[in-house]
Amino acid sequence: MAKGKGKIKGKKITLKTAKNSIRITFDGKRRLDLSKMGIAAIPKCLLKLCDIEELDLSRNFIRKIPEWIQKFQNLRWLDLHSNQIEKVPESIGQLQNLLYLNVCNNKLTANGVPMELSQLKNLRQLNLGLNSIDMLPTTLGSLKELKEVCLFDNQLTSVPPSILKLPKLKKINTKRNPIQKTEENTEEEQETIQRVKCLHLVNEKDLCSPCRAKCQMEKTKLKKLKNLLNSAMKNPFSNNLVAPNSTAKETM
Repeated sequence: MAKGKGKIKGKKITLKTAKNSIRITFDGKRRLDLSKMGIAAIPKCLLKLCDIEELDLSRNFIRKIPEWIQKFQNLRWLDLHSNQIEKVPESIGQLQNLLYLNVCNNKLTANGVPMELSQLKNLRQLNLGLNSIDMLPTTLGSLKELKEVCLFDNQLTSVPPSILKLPKLKKINTKRNPIQKTEENTEEEQETIQRVKCLHLVNEKDLCSPCRAKCQMEKTKLKKLKNLLNSAMKNPFSNNLVAPNSTAKETM
């Protein structure tokens, strides 16, 4: 086999091409879109544009994220999905304004997920799906602003409890991992996260009169429901409840 055969050379991106690929988002941010460009290496000329807020390098042939990615201090959105990346550099932890990070569908393993990800204190969404990760750093539990985590199609046997207990977490996708859990349990966890997000505790004395009256009304309804349930438990086949092995009719 000839030397270098099979290695993707990739398209060369000039500074002019990069500048012409900048678009303004609906909220006025500058997005550099170099997706589907056949790039094999992130061009160093992008350092001239390091003040952009969004960078899309998805669906290329990129193998490595350079350490100088830390220069993009205004970056809030970084999309690198569908490349051939084997490691996320430690320097990515310097991107303190980053809200969204997508490295889905790459070649990441546990060694390619650095502990420094935990330094992204403002991160809202993290997508690590479609990789070969079998373990996650427990330090990801310090990402207190994280709302959504995608971990599907990896080799995880467990998810660190510190991640599951994140205060603002709304969604976590762990489908198609060898986790020792039933699908029902996973869905129940997600539903619990969804419910708890709207729970607020206040002292009754701090409520205004209309709110206090509304709360009292809801408490009365709950008390009546509790009484009905207690009654049903004592007489399980009364009050039009369906007997065992019978067919329940669906009511509209």
